[in-house]
Amino acid sequence: MALNLRQKQTECITRMLNLNQPVNAGATANEEVYKILIYDRFCQDILSPLIHVKDLRKHGVTLYFLIDKDRKPVHDVPALYFVQPTHLNVQRIVADASKSLYDSFHLNFSSSIPRPLLEDLASGTINSDSIERISKVHDQYLEFVTLEDNLFSLAYKNCYLQLNDPSAGDKEIEEIIEKIVSGLFCVLATLAVVPIIRCPRGGPAEMVASLLDQRLRDHLLAKNNLFSEAGNFTSSFQRPILCLFDRNFELSVAIQHDFRYRPLVHDVLGLRLNRLSVQGEKGGMKSFELDRSDPFWVANWSLEFPEVAMEIEAQLRKYKKDVEEVNKRTGGNSGAEFDGTDLVGNTKHLMNAVNSLPELTERKQVIDKHTNIATALLGEIKERSLDSYAKKENDMMVRGVIDRSELIGALKGKGTKVDKLRFAIMYLISTESLPQSEVEMIETALRESEVDTTAFQYVKKIKSLNVSLASANSASRSNIVDWAEKLYGQSISAVTAGVKNLLSSDHQLALSRTVEALMEGKPNPEIDSYITFDPRAPKSNSGMSSSHLKGPFKEAIVFMIGGGNYVEYGSLQELANRQQPVKHVIYGTTEILTGGEFIEQLALLGQKMGLGTSVATPAH
Repeated sequence: MALNLRQKQTECITRMLNLNQPVNAGATANEEVYKILIYDRFCQDILSPLIHVKDLRKHGVTLYFLIDKDRKPVHDVPALYFVQPTHLNVQRIVADASKSLYDSFHLNFSSSIPRPLLEDLASGTINSDSIERISKVHDQYLEFVTLEDNLFSLAYKNCYLQLNDPSAGDKEIEEIIEKIVSGLFCVLATLAVVPIIRCPRGGPAEMVASLLDQRLRDHLLAKNNLFSEAGNFTSSFQRPILCLFDRNFELSVAIQHDFRYRPLVHDVLGLRLNRLSVQGEKGGMKSFELDRSDPFWVANWSLEFPEVAMEIEAQLRKYKKDVEEVNKRTGGNSGAEFDGTDLVGNTKHLMNAVNSLPELTERKQVIDKHTNIATALLGEIKERSLDSYAKKENDMMVRGVIDRSELIGALKGKGTKVDKLRFAIMYLISTESLPQSEVEMIETALRESEVDTTAFQYVKKIKSLNVSLASANSASRSNIVDWAEKLYGQSISAVTAGVKNLLSSDHQLALSRTVEALMEGKPNPEIDSYITFDPRAPKSNSGMSSSHLKGPFKEAIVFMIGGGNYVEYGSLQELANRQQPVKHVIYGTTEILTGGEFIEQLALLGQKMGLGTSVATPAH
């Protein structure tokens, strides 16, 4: 059975809402037990894409509050807490228990609560004589946000910035790696799988792989571990492969403009937790949800924007035709919109018409929603020439060249400051060798448009370092690396690993190409140097390349450290669907970033290195 992360996490949350009792066949909790739900902001984000208010009611939750809000006592009702295991949250729980806000406390932590915090909880409730109110304490291993069946995020902000910060010491880097590993462990525990882990040598990917391997090994030593019910699989085809990469592996994807519906909606309209707001016809803001319950979204998210606009038109025509058909059959006015009030005439068709009313109404709501979204997108596309940016960037990545007049025309033409900066950086990345005069010309054009060039300067520095490394002989290369690590902190080892990807001009994303090779498991020079970890194998074999770990694999979990996006996610889903038989790929990242948000992190890194101008570029 294919791994379905959304379904698995929803099942865990449903069981939690049922006070961690088994849920009945209808997937509803015991409705007789009314309860109060208390969560923090992070756990609110976990719940938001999976559980709606009506679902909470179905599971017996009558009231829900944020933990940091002042709350009044509610007696005779159990309180269910779902929070991160932090010192502040534990203090708040102790305060709530000491005030006797609720009769019983069912505590659910989003990941494993560290022993010192558990001791604080125990001593705090004993000192306030409220320990008998604490009914249960559970580690839920749910510290990640699932946005779609095959898409998750650790919601870890500014991870790329922190990992590449030149002032970050070993301790800070270790804390970041620890946090990422904790999130990935939660994902694997929820799926109940122990994967084969593959990653490039050096950089954050190897650090995460090594620590995750150790964490899984330590956990598997316990008799009743989180993976025991999944069975002790020994054959490789029954286990998925976990492919770890870091953002420097393929920088361009995080910056480029894309003209497909889903990446466009995210990048331009700010899709967050499957929701977005757009300007309505009458001036107010309209909020919409975009998830798998929307058939139009599911069917068309991978199409280019003009095709989506045509599809909306086609759906509208079909809807009007169906309405007309119903009105004809019921003797209503031809062409009138079907609202259920014009049902006269032939009673034989009356029941059919009434039955089709909810379906027609629902279709009209979906069409109206996407008309609103497409209108908002079209306004931005025209104002900012986004179609032109997407086309030119794509041409640059494929051909590795662009006409100078086109380049300067784009930098002096339409678009926000961030659009121009992204375009300039894409040119820098996609062109293998740039004369200094051309770089200065681009910087001048950016400054004339009042664009902060800090992010551009940072990528220029990284690229020049890559070129030095690529051309240096092995003796002098180590000197460059020594120098670079002093200057760039942790980024350099990852950057050196991804030299050819930074300069890649292949149309297929380097990430998809590499994942395909790792899943196939055939000898391939691109991945022959990748490290393999098998947490179920004896320690002496870990990191070795054993033949049974090579694949082929039917299922993969691909994780991008330092920020991912819908372009990469879409590319991996296309890869999975075009395989015969169809394979299954889950994509995860530390955070889902728009191009503008990623540029902000590059600009801050440039500032920390004393490059460019002083102000970080805002997203819009």
